[in-house]
Amino acid sequence: MLARGISKPGLMVIEAPMGEGKTEAALAVAEIFAARSGAGGVFVALPTMATGNAMFPRMLKWLRRIPSAEGAGPRSVMLAHSKAALNDDFDDLVRAGRRLVGVESDGSEDEWQPRDDRLVSSAELVAHQWLHGRKKAMFSSFVVGTVDQLLFMGLKSRHLALRHLALAGKVVIIDEAHAYDTYMNSYLDRALSWLGAYGVPVVVLSATLPAGRRGELVEAYAGQREVGAAAVRSAEGYPLVTAVDQARPAVVEVVAPSGRRTDVRVESLGDDLAELADRLEHELVDGGCALVVRNTVGRVLETARILRDRFGPGQVSVAHARFVDIDRARKDSELLKRFGPPGDGAVGRPAKHIVVASQVAEQSLDIDFDLLVTDLCPIDLLLQRMGRLHRHMRGEGQHERPERLRVARCLVTGADWRTSPPTPVKGSQRIYRLHALLRAAAVLEPYLAGTVATGNVVRLPEDISPLVQSAYGSGPLGPPTWQESMQRADEEHVVHQVKQRGKAQNFQISDVGKPGKALIGWVDAGVGDADDTRRGRAQVRDSRESLEVLVVQRLADGTVRTLPWLNDGRGGREVSTETAPPSDVARIVAACGLRLPFQFSLPGVLDRAIEELEADCVPAWPVKESHWLAGELILMLDENCRTRLAGYDLCYTEADGLEVSRVQ
Repeated sequence: MLARGISKPGLMVIEAPMGEGKTEAALAVAEIFAARSGAGGVFVALPTMATGNAMFPRMLKWLRRIPSAEGAGPRSVMLAHSKAALNDDFDDLVRAGRRLVGVESDGSEDEWQPRDDRLVSSAELVAHQWLHGRKKAMFSSFVVGTVDQLLFMGLKSRHLALRHLALAGKVVIIDEAHAYDTYMNSYLDRALSWLGAYGVPVVVLSATLPAGRRGELVEAYAGQREVGAAAVRSAEGYPLVTAVDQARPAVVEVVAPSGRRTDVRVESLGDDLAELADRLEHELVDGGCALVVRNTVGRVLETARILRDRFGPGQVSVAHARFVDIDRARKDSELLKRFGPPGDGAVGRPAKHIVVASQVAEQSLDIDFDLLVTDLCPIDLLLQRMGRLHRHMRGEGQHERPERLRVARCLVTGADWRTSPPTPVKGSQRIYRLHALLRAAAVLEPYLAGTVATGNVVRLPEDISPLVQSAYGSGPLGPPTWQESMQRADEEHVVHQVKQRGKAQNFQISDVGKPGKALIGWVDAGVGDADDTRRGRAQVRDSRESLEVLVVQRLADGTVRTLPWLNDGRGGREVSTETAPPSDVARIVAACGLRLPFQFSLPGVLDRAIEELEADCVPAWPVKESHWLAGELILMLDENCRTRLAGYDLCYTEADGLEVSRVQ
C-alpha cells in the first residue's frame, strides 16, 4: 500500500524478520515502481555469488508469472558474476539465446534443448549472447548479481558511464543490506546518491538494519534535499517500512507482523571442545538435528574432528566456503533437502545429525534445526543464525521434534565467559573486530543472566530491532566492570572506520553535486577496468586480493583427471594436457574453482604461490582452444589429494574440503 501511495517512485527500505517474505515483497514493489517510473527491468544485488545463485531461479519464477506486453518480444535475463556460466539455470537460458539469434551448434540439435519443463521457450526469457561480458552484461533487462556490480558504479574506472546507463533504466533491489562494512557502505552510499539523482527506484532489504544505517541510506539517496533523516533514525517498531521520493520527506510505517514467532532460550557455553561434545551428547540423547556455527573454517574442521570421534563420521557433516564450486553447490543442495522446509523436495530429516558450518549458514539457505550452537559474533549476524532455529513448524506444538528440543535453544560459545568482559577467541576478533563482539556480548548479557522480563528468552521477531539498535547505538552497554575495555575497543573501532572511509574514497567518483555539473575528472587517476574478478572485487571490498585456483588430480603416471567423486559422470574424467580438452571436460574443471584462504593473500606468500602455480600451467590450453581454462591457475593434487604450496601443506577431501597447515 505504501508503494502505491507515494507519488513518485524513490527509495524504500523494508525491515522484517528472516523468512518473512521480504524478497517477494520487494519484487511486488518493483512491479509498482516500474509501472510508475517506466523502468524496463530489475537488478537484484546480493552479497555473494552463492546468494546470487539462490536468487536467480526465484527471479525466473517471478518473471514467468508476469505477462509480457503485446509485441514486446523476449526479455533478456542475466546472472552477473564471474561464475555465471557454470550455473545450470543460466546456461539453459544462454542456449535459448543462441537459438533465438541463430547461432549454430557444433553438436546435435538436442544440445540446445532446455533440460526440463522448468524452462520457458526462448521467446519469453533468454540470455542474449551479445550482452555477455563485463561491459554489456548489466544492459540485460533483468539481472541478478553480486553487490559489487552496483558498487562499481561509484568506482573511478573505464567505461563507468556504461554502468550508470545500464542501471538508470531499472528498479534496483539491494538485499541483505546489513551485510556490508564501512568500506563497502561508502561505495554503496555513493552509488545511491547517483541513483537518487537519476530518479532510479531502489528497494533495500534487511532483517537487522541499525537505525543509524537506515538514516544514512535515506540521506545518500535524497542528496541535498531535506527528508527528515532524524525522524528516520529515531523511528521505532518492527517490521518497518521507510519510503522517500522526489516530492516529499521520508515516511516511516510500522507494519503488522505475520504472526510467525519463535522464543529462543539463550545461554553461554565454554569454548572447550570436550565440553561442547558432552553437551551435544546430552541434548541429542533422544535424537535431533543440531547446527554448530563457527566463525572460521579452521574452527569448523577442528570441531568436526572432535564430534566425529564422539558421534561417528556418519552423524557429523561440515559446510563452509572452502570447497570447490561444484562440491559447494552439492552440499548446499543436500542441506536444503535434509534440513529444509517440510515437503518441497525434502528427502527425509535425519533422526540425529550435527552440521558444523561457517557463516555460509547465515543467509540464503532455508534450513531448520532443533538446536543451535554459535560462536559469539555481531548481534545482527547472531540473530540471523537464530533464524535457523525452529524456522518451520514441525507438527502441532513442534511435536515432531525430540521432546527436549521442542523449545528453541541457542548456546553461545567462542568466548571466555569467565573474564570481564568476555574474551572472544582470536579468530573471531580478526574477522569482526573486538568492538562489535563486545557490544553483542553486552546486549546479550541480561538474557544470559536471566535479568530481563522474559528471563533468558529472546523473542523473535519482537526483540530483533531493540537488540540491533542497542548494539549499534552509541549508548553505554554492559556492567561497570566492562566499561574500560569497551571504551578502548570503541576508540579502536572509530579509528578503523575513519581509515576505511578514507581508503574507500581514494578511487571513488565525485559526489553528485549540482545539476548540470560536468563529469570531467570522473575517472582521473582511476583503477582502469573494473570487473568481477578477484582483483576487481578487492577494489570495492576492504580485502586483500585472493587467489582462486581450479583443482584437479595428477596421478603418479602423470595423468591429469577431474576429482574422482564428482557425480553425474563428471568424476575421474581424464583431462588432456597435450591438446585442449573437450569443452564438456573443460567445463567440469572450470566448475572446480576454489578460493584459497587468507594465508595465501599475505605479502610474500601470494607472489610465491602464484609462481609455483604458474609452473604447473598447461601450454596446450590457450584462449582460442579452451576459453574455460585459459589463464587460470591450476592446483594439481596428488593421488591422495594432497599437495604443497608456498610453504603450506594442502589436503582436500570430499567430506571436509580444503585443510591448510604450515609445513613443519
